[in-house]
Amino acid sequence: MKNTWLIIMREFGERVRKKSFIITTLLMPIFMIGMMIAPTLMMLYSKGEQKQIVVLDRSGQAIAERLMPAAETTFIIEERMSKGEACRIFNEESGIFGILYLGRDVEQRDSVQLITNASSSMMLEESIASQISAIIEHDKLASYNIENIEQILAEVETNIELSTYLNDGTGVEESMESTSSSINYILGLVLGMMLYMIIILYGQMVLTSVVEEKASRVIDVLVTSCTPLQIMMGKILGIALVAITQIAIWAILIIGASNFLMPTLFSVEVVATNDMMMQSLMGTLGNTGYLASLFLYLLLFIIGGFLLYASLYAAAGSAVDSVMDGQQFNTVIMMPIILSLIAMMSVFNDPNSPLAFWASMIPLTSPIVMIARIPCGIALWEIIVSLVVLYASFVFTTWAASKIYRVGIFMHGKRPTWHDLWVWFRMK
Repeated sequence: MKNTWLIIMREFGERVRKKSFIITTLLMPIFMIGMMIAPTLMMLYSKGEQKQIVVLDRSGQAIAERLMPAAETTFIIEERMSKGEACRIFNEESGIFGILYLGRDVEQRDSVQLITNASSSMMLEESIASQISAIIEHDKLASYNIENIEQILAEVETNIELSTYLNDGTGVEESMESTSSSINYILGLVLGMMLYMIIILYGQMVLTSVVEEKASRVIDVLVTSCTPLQIMMGKILGIALVAITQIAIWAILIIGASNFLMPTLFSVEVVATNDMMMQSLMGTLGNTGYLASLFLYLLLFIIGGFLLYASLYAAAGSAVDSVMDGQQFNTVIMMPIILSLIAMMSVFNDPNSPLAFWASMIPLTSPIVMIARIPCGIALWEIIVSLVVLYASFVFTTWAASKIYRVGIFMHGKRPTWHDLWVWFRMK
């Protein structure tokens, strides 16, 4: 263990002193918090320019008069002008955003046209279309000559705001935890992508380090004092320690930011007057215990997932003489990681689906898929089983990779085939 520990500290010290490590460690928490709060901030505080739209109503149903202006949109009714004349007069230089043309039969294709002088937005088009649809539906209902139709429609209109809670089995509502599928989706996506990047980044670092030391014949010197297994484990654990250090710093910064920065970014009035997703987001980011548990799970799956893939990367690096030659093995190693991302998408449709469940148990895909499922509130036994299988697989994979590593580090000048790797694995 003494020799292995020396290699661990060398790998760790060499990397944490790099400027790239310091910069990414400081910037990643800012990026993660920004990813979580940016959509809400944009919806709350972003305001576009006021848009004026000229309406040419030829429907004969007085639709233009009943269009309601929005916060960023106003309507100007033009009764006599033709569509061609309006396009010539209300061009880009006029300052008018666009022309809304309503044909004789608005329910026919191309009878409702929005001709703009600048790029339109999906929300603007949806708002106009929904208003016209509501007006036409109102007219159709009025044609039935139902008495007090306006009052009936006003009384019938209902908006439901769904609150979701996680059942804790007590039957007491106050003790149940409030949940939000949108927040779970964001957290799962951020954590899954973060674990994906760490496995790729630090796994490639293991491969590159082994190839460089093999090419410079440093390995030939190291084996005089250490066994190949000690060298491989020292490299893997040293780089794993770098990843753990980075995650720990991120956890401290993000949890600290969630407690001290969130109240200053969102005023009490803004939170109180906005939707439940906003309130759930604030509750989640302000829950220190919940965030700490997420980072603990993230750390456990990062360690297990990295150690599993790092042993494969180390074996691949020992079998080649250059990073370019290692791409043939790198592609195979990347395939289950890419499959993990695909399976992670199914989690957001149903975190308890058979695909999501089994992908979170298979060790090659479980780190990314399971960490995306955890914010959805899955059973603790599933997490424990997934971790046990993952770490047991790491032990087996490390043993198998070490058999290839001990032979590969001494092989030069020949690109090995898959048959060669199988022969090396079987050597005693």
